[in-house]
Amino acid sequence: MSKKDIVFCKGGGCTAKLGPGVLNRVLERIPKKYDENLLIGFESSDDASVYKLTDDIAMVQTLDFFPPMVDDPYTFGKIAAANALSDIYAMGGEVKTALNIVCFPEQMDLNILGDIIQGGSEKVTEAGGVLSGGHSIMDQDVKYGLSVTGIINPNKIYQNNGCKVGDKLILTKPLGVGIISTANSIFFVFDLGLAIFSPLIFNMHFY
Repeated sequence: MSKKDIVFCKGGGCTAKLGPGVLNRVLERIPKKYDENLLIGFESSDDASVYKLTDDIAMVQTLDFFPPMVDDPYTFGKIAAANALSDIYAMGGEVKTALNIVCFPEQMDLNILGDIIQGGSEKVTEAGGVLSGGHSIMDQDVKYGLSVTGIINPNKIYQNNGCKVGDKLILTKPLGVGIISTANSIFFVFDLGLAIFSPLIFNMHFY
């Protein structure tokens, strides 16, 4: 299967995630082990976990991967890597190492996989981290992401539930980019005209 034969966009990006309600019903069954050094675990639904190593250093870890939301493999690799790396930044941490997570069809052109990993590797390097390994499995669809480890000061952690009235929000790009990308891919798959739905899309983009 060559690059021209692949239909990348089937509902990728973060729209491929399971809903929080579904996850909560599963996670609430898992026994919780108390560890005073685990500062942030899965019960807080934060961007990453944080484990205290010393009074000044904690390890911050995240794992994020998803199906493609763009048609270009190299660009997809960069987006998926940046998405995983951003979880470390969101907590206030510094990226150190990353591991590739790859799901890839056995019959597909390996050059596609090479482009994806190249894009991801470049983003890891840009973040100041080291790509130290990874794991791959055969799958019917392409999926890619990273497991990222960083360090953080345990007294300077940013959590996603700590916002207060008066705090300033800094947007690094327009809201709704994921909605538009997903809508575009859905319309492509069903051979519908994007122009027909553009008023709806742009209303969703800003609200």
